[in-house]
Amino acid sequence: MATPSFPVTGDAAKDALLVSDPFALVLGMMLDQQVTMEKAFAGPYDLRERLGGRLDPSVLHESDPDTVEAAFRVKPALHRYPAAMAKRAIALADTIVEDYDGDTASIWTAAADGRDLFDRLRALPGFGEAKARIFVAVLAKRFGIRPDGWSEAAGVFADETPRSVADVDSAESLERVRRWKKEQKAKARIDS
Repeated sequence: MATPSFPVTGDAAKDALLVSDPFALVLGMMLDQQVTMEKAFAGPYDLRERLGGRLDPSVLHESDPDTVEAAFRVKPALHRYPAAMAKRAIALADTIVEDYDGDTASIWTAAADGRDLFDRLRALPGFGEAKARIFVAVLAKRFGIRPDGWSEAAGVFADETPRSVADVDSAESLERVRRWKKEQKAKARIDS
């Protein structure tokens, strides 16, 4: 596979961090709720800047929770719910430090297969079933990480329908995903 690209934030430096730093990628995915995809995935870069230029699980694991929360709250806040997401980011970092010796990438590099990868992701703070499935698809579609059974683990997010951040490879595809989501919400209103 060619060099991965994940142009989701609209900012080359922020997108580059997502490609080069597994913790930033996982943290961005965790933040992807109740805010735009761009804001969620820009969050790790902005948090890194607010914490003095370092962002890895050990930094959050060892940081004072009030300091992390303050970094989330600086205007513009990193998330719609800065206090809750600061706590969740710390819990995510704690899990990676305690369960993966601080090596975020080992969540997928050491996974036995797609089901194991899904189970590892599902166990992370802030990762429900859908988010874990989407992240399996992100790894497969954007990064070429495709353990046996990945498509079954990703479920509908493995298909070609532009339904999630896993399908974003350009500004145009981001708009296709947005249109699809808007159409689904409209259909749901009609059906209810």
